[in-house]
Amino acid sequence: MVTVTAKAAAPATAARTVPRSGRLTPYLFLAPYLVLFCVFVLAPALFGLYVSLHDWDFLLDGKPFVGLDNYTALFDGNSAVYADFWMSMRATGIFTLFSVPFLVVLPLGVALLLNRRFRGRTFFRGLFFAPYVLGVAVVCLMWRLLLDPHLGLIDWLLGKPIAWTTSVPAGWVALVGVTVWWTLGFNGVIYLAGLQDIPRELYDAAKVDGAGRWAEFRHVTLPGLRPVALFVVTTTILASANMFGQSYLLTKGAPGGETRTAIMYILDQGLAQYKMGSASAMSYVLTLVLILVSVANFRLFRGRS
Repeated sequence: MVTVTAKAAAPATAARTVPRSGRLTPYLFLAPYLVLFCVFVLAPALFGLYVSLHDWDFLLDGKPFVGLDNYTALFDGNSAVYADFWMSMRATGIFTLFSVPFLVVLPLGVALLLNRRFRGRTFFRGLFFAPYVLGVAVVCLMWRLLLDPHLGLIDWLLGKPIAWTTSVPAGWVALVGVTVWWTLGFNGVIYLAGLQDIPRELYDAAKVDGAGRWAEFRHVTLPGLRPVALFVVTTTILASANMFGQSYLLTKGAPGGETRTAIMYILDQGLAQYKMGSASAMSYVLTLVLILVSVANFRLFRGRS
């Protein structure tokens, strides 16, 4: 009896023993991504940090080490870049503040409608997502023509010319409106996938308890979408804070740099003014701000869980 038990236990012990070669298998699958991450993300990030500590000018042979001077200049009211940088950060904040609520709430409403069964549902799903496949250049060129104060269809429908691309707040309305129209479908698809993952039994149980549609939405839909909402809010904030193409192609930062975002100003400093050290420092300050916002966002959603 003892012999049989020992023989039966032996295969189980052997099954739990992973060969040394098998332990390396997960890392082999991760290797292609890790190589790409190190080459195209980690290495440029470290090099950018190195550049931010130098007076890095493409037109000069010497690139002297200046330590934290590029960073302190961003907080020195007497420096040449102080006012312009924080003006661009203000523009980024305005765009993010007004675009994110629309890009979080409207796609949810669209997803709730498209999650119901009705004739032509697949067509409307594709219709809402279609603008997202267009490039930013195509979108901005099309809307620049539509918003033209002399030839644009929008002003013709309104019956009066409005300087959508050269004045504020009309410029902000144009930038936010175009961005919402362009990217609404992506967040809508994410919400739609989240809605389809919520068990139908929860809605049936809510109906048995006498819950109406608002109660179902509040106590079933919203809790079920919390992880999806966290993803949507975080990615939308990051994308809005890194907005460049719409401002560059639609308003060109007008009027007077009011709609020039931080990314647009950083690229101008680095690639047009050849001040790569200062531009790198600006990019890291923006990165730090986005990290703090993301952490606050995660804490907010965790507190509601």
